[in-house]
Amino acid sequence: MTGARWPDLAGRIVQDAEGQRHILPVRVYFEDTDAGGVVYHASYVRFAERGRTDFLRLLGTDARRMIDGTDSREPAAFVVRRMSFDFARPARMDDLLEVETRVKELGAASVTLDQRISRDGVPLVSAEVVVVLVSISGKPLRLSDTVRKAFEAHAEGRKNSSA
Repeated sequence: MTGARWPDLAGRIVQDAEGQRHILPVRVYFEDTDAGGVVYHASYVRFAERGRTDFLRLLGTDARRMIDGTDSREPAAFVVRRMSFDFARPARMDDLLEVETRVKELGAASVTLDQRISRDGVPLVSAEVVVVLVSISGKPLRLSDTVRKAFEAHAEGRKNSSA
């Protein structure tokens, strides 16, 4: 690739009545399914991870820059502390899904995210994920002012017109 950006490759941030949310389209491939062509439950974990990663990227702080230390005072990464999933309906091979990510709550070193995976507006899976910023040495780190402000601008219920 020559450096030209593909439109919406990392999804997009949109405004709605509840604030801002990140939406990432995901196509279901054969590798995501079981023998019956139904999405395997662990695939939803990967889809949610992609949504969180691209949300962070669009906020201006990508995982690679955090890990190599160019984005913080020391090398760090967001790690999953807790996640819970509710599986309401199945997805199938070739479905086009949307992974929606919203900021629910900010802690000193953590971010709680609500994630929804849907097909044609029909909710399939919901998840609550708590990630913690941890240094490479393993200790929790406070969110930097830059990262905190980026997440606060997208917090649930916050009306922000700059998308």
